[in-house]
Amino acid sequence: FIRTADAGSLAAAARTLGISPAAVGQNIARLEAHLGVRLLNRTTRQLALTERGALYLAQVRHIERDLQRAQAAVTDPDATPAGRLRIASSAAFGRHVLAPLLPALQQRYPRLAIELLLTDRSVDHAHEDVDVSFRIETQLEEGLVARPVAQVPFVFCASPAYLADAGTPRSPDDLREHRCLLFRHPLDGRYLRWGFTRDGLHFDADVQPALVSDDIDALAAMAANGGGITRLAAFVAAPYLARGELQPLFTAPGGDEARAAPAPMRLFLCVSDRRDLTPKIRALLQHVVDALPPAWRVDIDHP
Repeated sequence: FIRTADAGSLAAAARTLGISPAAVGQNIARLEAHLGVRLLNRTTRQLALTERGALYLAQVRHIERDLQRAQAAVTDPDATPAGRLRIASSAAFGRHVLAPLLPALQQRYPRLAIELLLTDRSVDHAHEDVDVSFRIETQLEEGLVARPVAQVPFVFCASPAYLADAGTPRSPDDLREHRCLLFRHPLDGRYLRWGFTRDGLHFDADVQPALVSDDIDALAAMAANGGGITRLAAFVAAPYLARGELQPLFTAPGGDEARAAPAPMRLFLCVSDRRDLTPKIRALLQHVVDALPPAWRVDIDHP
């Protein structure tokens, strides 16, 4: 019933449950007969909650997760990770870091069935049936339990051709004179600010957008093709830098640029409740942290 209400159709619920639409319909019919009320209005084209169905959904939605937590509470904490693991992640981190790591995790724990959801929008763990999410600091929401995972360096960069034509900025203050490629966050529609620290103080660079996108890989491609200066997480910038398609900025020793360092991207593993830190999620966390460059890691021993 919960899966059907969330998915909006018997067929979609059946796909997530791995059973037939007829079996979903029969189970819901038995539930309605047991309760003596109609929970869903069903036609050949659409499905909608009845008033009582909406009330029932609000009361029972937590039951499945509570059962999972209860099982985890009485299970050996060192038990082999198993079962479905649905992971949501910010798109860039998921694409460039998580996706290459997950095959080895599944091979190590073959009883895990892993699904990866990549999105920069807000993800509701309960409504979207997500076990765990990886989020940057701007995506954190009240009510989530967040554990720091990494501090990933940001790289300000541009193509050699752009810098040869427009000149190389020597400090963040020079950015106002350059074409800047900015990321627009789909969560609130705002540009992500370009943060720096200088002498222990944080400040945001004064920039004017020349090109804007809600996809960081698109910004990297624009920059590599002479669009201007952009800010990329190190795991996005690395292949472009290695091929010489982008050149890093603010790296020369001495002077103002040495004192103004890009503020890092802070990354967190998030669950709905501390009791959700089950063996499979702890295994995922440790697997990811072990694979990160040592300079990016943070202490994960504390909640």
